[in-house]
Amino acid sequence: MAALADEEKRIATSGKLNVRQLVAAAIFLTVAIMLAEVVPTVEIAWVTGILMLTIYLFVFELVGVDVAAASIMVLLGLTSLLAPLMGLEQGLVDNKHLFDGFSSNAVISIIAVMIIGAGLDKTGIMNQVAALILKAGGSTERRIIPIISATVGVISSFMQNVGAAALFLPVVSRISARSGLPMSRLLKPMGFTAILGGTMTMVGSSPLILLNDLILTSNRALPAEQRMETWGLFSVTPIGLALVVTGILYFVIAGRYVLPKTPKQSGSTAADPMKYFQDVYGVRYALWELVVTDDSTLIGQQLDDIEPLNRVRVIATKLPGQASRIGPGTLARDIAVSAGMVLGVIADPQNLERFVAKYDLQKRPRLRTFADDLSAAKAGIAEVVIPPGSGLVGRSARDIWMRKTYGMALIALHRGGKTLREGDDIRNMPFQAGDTLVVHTPWKVLSRIEKDRNFVVVTTEYPHEELRPHKVGWAAAFFALALIMVLFTDIRLSVALLTGAMGMVLSGVLSIDEAYASVSWKTVFLLASLIPLGLAVETSGTARWIAEQVLGVVGHMPIWVIQLAVATLATFFTLVMSNVGATVLLVPLAVNIAIGAGANPAVFALTVAVATSNSFLIPTHQVNALIMGPAGYRVVDFIRAGGIMTILFLLVMTVVMGLLY
Repeated sequence: MAALADEEKRIATSGKLNVRQLVAAAIFLTVAIMLAEVVPTVEIAWVTGILMLTIYLFVFELVGVDVAAASIMVLLGLTSLLAPLMGLEQGLVDNKHLFDGFSSNAVISIIAVMIIGAGLDKTGIMNQVAALILKAGGSTERRIIPIISATVGVISSFMQNVGAAALFLPVVSRISARSGLPMSRLLKPMGFTAILGGTMTMVGSSPLILLNDLILTSNRALPAEQRMETWGLFSVTPIGLALVVTGILYFVIAGRYVLPKTPKQSGSTAADPMKYFQDVYGVRYALWELVVTDDSTLIGQQLDDIEPLNRVRVIATKLPGQASRIGPGTLARDIAVSAGMVLGVIADPQNLERFVAKYDLQKRPRLRTFADDLSAAKAGIAEVVIPPGSGLVGRSARDIWMRKTYGMALIALHRGGKTLREGDDIRNMPFQAGDTLVVHTPWKVLSRIEKDRNFVVVTTEYPHEELRPHKVGWAAAFFALALIMVLFTDIRLSVALLTGAMGMVLSGVLSIDEAYASVSWKTVFLLASLIPLGLAVETSGTARWIAEQVLGVVGHMPIWVIQLAVATLATFFTLVMSNVGATVLLVPLAVNIAIGAGANPAVFALTVAVATSNSFLIPTHQVNALIMGPAGYRVVDFIRAGGIMTILFLLVMTVVMGLLY
């Protein structure tokens, strides 16, 4: 009955969501039609309508943002075929240039940055960083937070911020376990600073990597005297440095008020994993070995029938004369119980006692059959997070046959500050970005999962395959080579970064398969597919027309007020859509606003690219979604800490840019 009620609730929620989507679609359509009546040309009318469609798809996520972007790109391409029906002389974008985004400097640079970041991680540098932080900061929150935040900020300045946060999540977990400080007190400063660190260099975030390409695109439509110079690698560093320092000081001074107050973990948790999970998630589970007697009523029943009902989880089975079943491809929910079968069961002691008595099972005082397979050296309980962009988002453990496919038995799911267990229908719940899964798994499986982009493994204290510390020299050398080429030569950014990336592959820091796996192809397609939309906005005159409307409202005000208005607009856009999408849409607009107001258009373009990192208010940014589950944050926690950070970001950015430019 409980499962039926949950399903009805889920259907009702889905119905409400569909109604909201339909209402929003009607509103967006009405606005688009109204705008079509006032715009000066048919081209601008169509581009405005496509812009409204893009924003609608991004906000309500009817499909993935990458799918939405690719669909918009295809739609722009089809306008060449449908031009006569649309009242156009030609398509909104020349099809010869429709796919230029996939070979753009920005896209290749992002791919190279991801590979370089994976190479640095593979050498074990992150483990050394954790040791250094503990040595320098001890177990004091006011000392550890600045060290963690500053370190992540620097790392994030040379790689994608979500990548830096994902790399540092296990480091923070290790520091938390060893220092006794709760994850909730450490992850938000780390996550926020990872976002801020992306503003320290022109390769620190996708918007900044994309910015110079957008400037060159805008220059095509500008007269020679108004064309902009592109920005250098460290042009933005003073702004980013001021923002990072502001973020660190904010949490040092106000952290006690804006960070969740959760109980400290005991210092023994690192040595006692079960106690750690009991303290953090209230999971009082233990591992037992049960024998199915000849008279047991369990005989003939499938695992799927008995586990949710009795709140137990079977992680291993063995029949007389056969090999143990544990790990990927061996244990499935449709396995039937047989007489004489030995079950490896993990459960709360009280639930286990009821299970044994109910089905007349024999409980062994200690592990015997699975003494080796389930020993602490070979298997245990771990934390795994579903990251943004995971292919498992929207799918449940049952959908993917998680225990059979991956070899991980789901025993608890932590979401929104609440921990659900076996018996709470957790295997039927579609995964969400930021979900923390508590699983029992062989360590060799967990080691493989670390390479799977569908998961981020938080647990680090387990016997796993060795990294490649002997390759740290090669990794550092090629990273330095790429940086030197960017700083001291005129070679294109993508070529310089790709030199470092391929150097790591050729030197054995990464295999080519690991390099491919390190690239977030969702980000690549999102970015490449949106570039034609930015081109259409610019060449059709749409950006200029919108700029004229904005200038009509704020054009008489001081330049800094107009610039602050542009930054605020970018902040709003990045809360409801991707920062890449917001940058592509707003840079042409900002350039035209600056020209109309007599300001520097390159500075206004930079304002947009920096302000799209101001995403702290709600967990829509990939970094925020990533840290939400492991720390048990709720939306209200982001509003509390992020509201003040959002205002500080706008003020500090405006003041520093005003002083510099």
